[in-house]
Amino acid sequence: MSAIRLLVLGAVRQHGRAHGYQVRNDLEYWGAHEWSSAKPGSIYHALKQMAKQGLLLAHEIAPSTAGGPPRTEYEVTDKGTEEYFALLREALTTYDQKMDVLSAGIGFIVDLERAEVVELLRRRVRGLEAWRSSVTEYYTPEDGPESLGHIGEIMNMWVHSADAGAEWTRGLIARIEAGAYTFAGEGGDPFVGVLADGQENPYAR
Repeated sequence: MSAIRLLVLGAVRQHGRAHGYQVRNDLEYWGAHEWSSAKPGSIYHALKQMAKQGLLLAHEIAPSTAGGPPRTEYEVTDKGTEEYFALLREALTTYDQKMDVLSAGIGFIVDLERAEVVELLRRRVRGLEAWRSSVTEYYTPEDGPESLGHIGEIMNMWVHSADAGAEWTRGLIARIEAGAYTFAGEGGDPFVGVLADGQENPYAR
Protein backbone atom coordinates (compact mmCIF):
# COMPACT_ATOMS: atom_id res chain seq x y z
CA MET A 1 0.00 0.00 0.00
CA SER A 2 1.28 3.45 -0.92
CA ALA A 3 0.88 6.34 1.51
CA ILE A 4 0.56 8.85 -1.32
CA ARG A 5 -2.89 7.61 -2.38
CA LEU A 6 -4.28 7.91 1.14
CA LEU A 7 -2.63 11.28 1.68
CA VAL A 8 -3.89 12.80 -1.56
CA LEU A 9 -7.43 11.42 -1.25
CA GLY A 10 -7.64 12.60 2.34
CA ALA A 11 -6.31 16.07 1.59
CA VAL A 12 -8.71 16.61 -1.31
CA ARG A 13 -11.60 15.29 0.76
CA GLN A 14 -10.91 17.74 3.58
CA HIS A 15 -11.20 20.66 1.18
CA GLY A 16 -14.18 19.36 -0.78
CA ARG A 17 -12.48 20.59 -3.94
CA ALA A 18 -8.79 21.34 -4.19
CA HIS A 19 -6.17 22.02 -6.81
CA GLY A 20 -2.75 20.43 -6.83
CA TYR A 21 -0.95 23.27 -5.11
CA GLN A 22 -3.41 23.20 -2.20
CA VAL A 23 -2.84 19.47 -1.73
CA ARG A 24 0.93 19.95 -1.89
CA ASN A 25 0.71 22.86 0.56
CA ASP A 26 -1.30 20.81 3.07
CA LEU A 27 1.02 17.82 2.89
CA GLU A 28 4.08 20.01 3.41
CA TYR A 29 2.26 21.67 6.32
CA TRP A 30 1.95 18.21 7.90
CA GLY A 31 5.61 17.49 7.17
CA ALA A 32 4.64 14.63 4.85
CA HIS A 33 7.42 15.58 2.43
CA GLU A 34 9.86 14.56 5.18
CA TRP A 35 8.32 11.23 6.27
CA SER A 36 6.71 9.99 3.05
CA SER A 37 7.08 10.01 -0.73
CA ALA A 38 4.70 13.00 -0.96
CA LYS A 39 6.96 15.13 -3.12
CA PRO A 40 5.52 17.60 -5.68
CA GLY A 41 5.99 15.26 -8.65
CA SER A 42 4.36 12.29 -6.93
CA ILE A 43 1.44 14.42 -5.69
CA TYR A 44 0.55 15.75 -9.15
CA HIS A 45 1.05 12.30 -10.66
CA ALA A 46 -1.26 10.74 -8.05
CA LEU A 47 -3.95 13.36 -8.72
CA LYS A 48 -3.91 12.67 -12.46
CA GLN A 49 -3.79 8.88 -12.04
CA MET A 50 -6.64 8.76 -9.56
CA ALA A 51 -8.72 11.00 -11.82
CA LYS A 52 -8.17 8.46 -14.63
CA GLN A 53 -9.19 5.67 -12.23
CA GLY A 54 -12.43 7.41 -11.31
CA LEU A 55 -11.41 8.12 -7.72
CA LEU A 56 -11.24 11.86 -8.30
CA LEU A 57 -13.31 14.13 -10.53
CA ALA A 58 -11.28 16.79 -12.34
CA HIS A 59 -12.73 20.26 -12.98
CA GLU A 60 -10.99 22.63 -15.38
CA ILE A 61 -11.08 26.12 -13.86
CA ALA A 62 -10.80 29.23 -16.01
CA PRO A 63 -7.63 31.27 -15.53
CA SER A 64 -7.79 34.33 -13.32
CA THR A 65 -8.09 37.82 -14.75
CA ALA A 66 -4.39 38.20 -14.00
CA GLY A 67 -3.69 35.57 -16.60
CA GLY A 68 -1.90 32.25 -16.40
CA PRO A 69 -2.97 28.79 -17.55
CA PRO A 70 -6.22 27.16 -16.42
CA ARG A 71 -5.82 25.02 -13.35
CA THR A 72 -7.53 21.79 -12.39
CA GLU A 73 -9.50 21.31 -9.21
CA TYR A 74 -10.30 17.84 -7.94
CA GLU A 75 -13.02 16.36 -5.78
CA VAL A 76 -13.39 12.84 -4.42
CA THR A 77 -15.98 10.64 -6.14
CA ASP A 78 -18.11 7.99 -4.42
CA LYS A 79 -15.62 5.39 -5.65
CA GLY A 80 -12.80 7.52 -4.26
CA THR A 81 -14.53 7.78 -0.90
CA GLU A 82 -14.80 3.98 -0.71
CA GLU A 83 -11.12 3.68 -1.60
CA TYR A 84 -10.17 6.33 0.95
CA PHE A 85 -11.88 4.61 3.87
CA ALA A 86 -10.58 1.19 2.82
CA LEU A 87 -7.02 2.55 2.75
CA LEU A 88 -7.53 4.36 6.06
CA ARG A 89 -8.79 1.24 7.84
CA GLU A 90 -5.96 -0.83 6.38
CA ALA A 91 -3.38 1.74 7.48
CA LEU A 92 -4.58 1.63 11.08
CA THR A 93 -5.02 -2.13 11.31
CA THR A 94 -2.11 -3.76 9.54
CA TYR A 95 0.60 -4.44 12.10
CA ASP A 96 3.51 -4.50 9.63
CA GLN A 97 2.50 -1.29 7.89
CA LYS A 98 5.27 1.04 6.76
CA MET A 99 5.70 4.10 8.96
CA ASP A 100 4.61 6.53 6.25
CA VAL A 101 1.37 4.62 5.70
CA LEU A 102 0.64 4.42 9.43
CA SER A 103 1.46 8.13 9.77
CA ALA A 104 -0.99 8.96 6.98
CA GLY A 105 -3.64 6.87 8.70
CA ILE A 106 -3.14 8.66 12.00
CA GLY A 107 -3.43 11.97 10.16
CA PHE A 108 -6.98 11.09 9.09
CA ILE A 109 -8.00 9.05 12.12
CA VAL A 110 -10.80 11.43 13.13
CA ASP A 111 -12.69 10.72 9.89
CA LEU A 112 -13.82 7.46 11.52
CA GLU A 113 -16.00 6.98 14.58
CA ARG A 114 -14.25 6.68 17.92
CA ALA A 115 -15.37 3.10 18.67
CA GLU A 116 -14.24 1.85 15.27
CA VAL A 117 -10.82 3.48 15.62
CA VAL A 118 -10.32 1.78 18.99
CA GLU A 119 -11.22 -1.61 17.50
CA LEU A 120 -8.94 -1.11 14.49
CA LEU A 121 -6.03 -0.18 16.75
CA ARG A 122 -6.71 -3.17 19.00
CA ARG A 123 -6.45 -5.37 15.93
CA ARG A 124 -3.10 -3.77 15.22
CA VAL A 125 -1.90 -4.61 18.73
CA ARG A 126 -3.08 -8.21 18.36
CA GLY A 127 -1.20 -8.45 15.07
CA LEU A 128 1.98 -7.11 16.65
CA GLU A 129 1.68 -9.53 19.57
CA ALA A 130 1.11 -12.51 17.26
CA TRP A 131 4.05 -11.53 15.07
CA ARG A 132 6.29 -11.13 18.11
CA SER A 133 5.28 -14.56 19.35
CA SER A 134 6.18 -16.12 16.00
CA VAL A 135 9.63 -14.50 16.12
CA THR A 136 10.32 -15.60 19.67
CA GLU A 137 9.66 -19.22 18.73
CA TYR A 138 13.17 -19.04 17.25
CA TYR A 139 14.73 -16.27 19.29
CA THR A 140 14.62 -15.73 23.05
CA PRO A 141 15.09 -12.02 23.84
CA GLU A 142 16.10 -12.81 27.41
CA ASP A 143 19.18 -14.69 26.13
CA GLY A 144 20.32 -11.60 24.22
CA PRO A 145 21.12 -11.27 20.53
CA GLU A 146 24.59 -12.74 20.95
CA SER A 147 23.05 -16.21 21.25
CA LEU A 148 22.48 -16.12 17.47
CA GLY A 149 25.68 -14.33 16.56
CA HIS A 150 25.48 -10.88 15.03
CA ILE A 151 22.40 -12.02 13.04
CA GLY A 152 20.61 -12.04 16.37
CA GLU A 153 20.73 -8.25 16.29
CA ILE A 154 18.23 -8.34 13.43
CA MET A 155 15.76 -10.36 15.52
CA ASN A 156 16.47 -8.15 18.51
CA MET A 157 15.72 -5.02 16.50
CA TRP A 158 12.40 -6.38 15.24
CA VAL A 159 11.28 -7.59 18.65
CA HIS A 160 12.03 -4.18 20.14
CA SER A 161 10.21 -2.55 17.24
CA ALA A 162 7.14 -4.72 17.84
CA ASP A 163 7.22 -3.95 21.57
CA ALA A 164 7.53 -0.22 20.95
CA GLY A 165 4.78 -0.29 18.33
CA ALA A 166 2.40 -2.13 20.62
CA GLU A 167 3.17 0.18 23.56
CA TRP A 168 2.59 3.29 21.46
CA THR A 169 -0.66 1.90 20.05
CA ARG A 170 -1.97 1.02 23.52
CA GLY A 171 -1.19 4.57 24.64
CA LEU A 172 -3.11 6.00 21.69
CA ILE A 173 -6.06 3.72 22.46
CA ALA A 174 -6.05 4.90 26.08
CA ARG A 175 -6.05 8.56 25.04
CA ILE A 176 -8.88 8.02 22.59
CA GLU A 177 -10.95 6.08 25.11
CA ALA A 178 -10.36 8.89 27.64
CA GLY A 179 -12.01 11.34 25.25
CA ALA A 180 -9.14 12.84 23.28
CA TYR A 181 -9.94 14.44 19.92
CA THR A 182 -13.22 14.88 18.07
CA PHE A 183 -14.23 11.97 15.86
CA ALA A 184 -16.80 11.51 13.12
CA GLY A 185 -20.38 11.78 14.28
CA GLU A 186 -19.54 13.58 17.52
CA GLY A 187 -20.29 17.15 16.48
CA GLY A 188 -18.29 19.86 18.18
CA ASP A 189 -15.33 21.56 16.57
CA PRO A 190 -13.00 19.08 14.88
CA PHE A 191 -9.35 19.98 14.44
CA VAL A 192 -8.78 21.76 11.12
CA GLY A 193 -5.65 20.34 9.56
CA VAL A 194 -5.74 22.09 6.20
CA LEU A 195 -4.70 25.54 5.08
CA ALA A 196 -7.17 27.94 3.51
CA ASP A 197 -6.53 28.77 -0.14
CA GLY A 198 -3.85 31.45 -0.13
CA GLN A 199 -2.95 30.96 3.54
CA GLU A 200 0.80 31.09 4.10
CA ASN A 201 2.43 27.77 4.86
CA PRO A 202 5.31 28.22 7.32
CA TYR A 203 6.84 24.93 6.20
CA ALA A 204 6.61 25.43 2.44
CA ARG A 205 9.83 24.84 0.52
